Amino acid sequence: MKKIALLLAITALSIAPQSQAQSWLDSLKSMVGLSEEKAATPNISDMVSSVSDPLGVTQAQANGGLGSLFNYVKNHISSEQFKQLSAALPGVEALLNAAPDISTMSSEAGLSGLMDKAANYNESLNAINNVRKQFESLGLEPEMIMQFATKAKAYLDTEEGKQAQALLSKGLGKLLS
Repeated sequence: MKKIALLLAITALSIAPQSQAQSWLDSLKSMVGLSEEKAATPNISDMVSSVSDPLGVTQAQANGGLGSLFNYVKNHISSEQFKQLSAALPGVEALLNAAPDISTMSSEAGLSGLMDKAANYNESLNAINNVRKQFESLGLEPEMIMQFATKAKAYLDTEEGKQAQALLSKGLGKLLS
C-alpha cells in the first residue's frame, strides 16, 4: 500500500507545475511525518544573526547595537508595553546587558563635542546622543543605527512578530525621525 501511495505521489509530482509540486511534496512530507516545523516565536538569537550577517558586523557588535536600541525603546514606551515586547521577543532583557556602558565616555571636539553639550539641555537629544556614543564605542558608525533598526524591524515582519514590531517601531519613533 505504501508503495502505491509513493508511486502515485511521484507520478503526480512529475506532471504537476513547480508551485503545485512543492505543495504536493509538503503534503506528502506531512503525511509521513517529515514536515519541517518552523520556529513560530521570534527570538533574539535569530534577530542578532539577521543583523550581523547582512551588515557584516560581529555578533558582539550586533548584540551591543541591538541592546542599545532596545534600551532606547525601553525608555520610550511604557513599562507595560516593554513587558509585552519582552514576552513577544524572548531574550530582550538579556540583550539590554550587551549595550555598552558609556558613562565615562565624552567627546570634546567637533560635532560630537557639540552634541554632548547640547544633550545636557534636552532629554530627548541626550537619549539619541547616548545611542550614537554606544554605537561608536562598538566600532560602528552612527549611520548604522538606522540600518540596525531596519533589520530588526524586518526580522519581526512575520505574523508572530507583528506585535513586537509595532512596539519596537513605536519606541524607536524619535530616534529614527
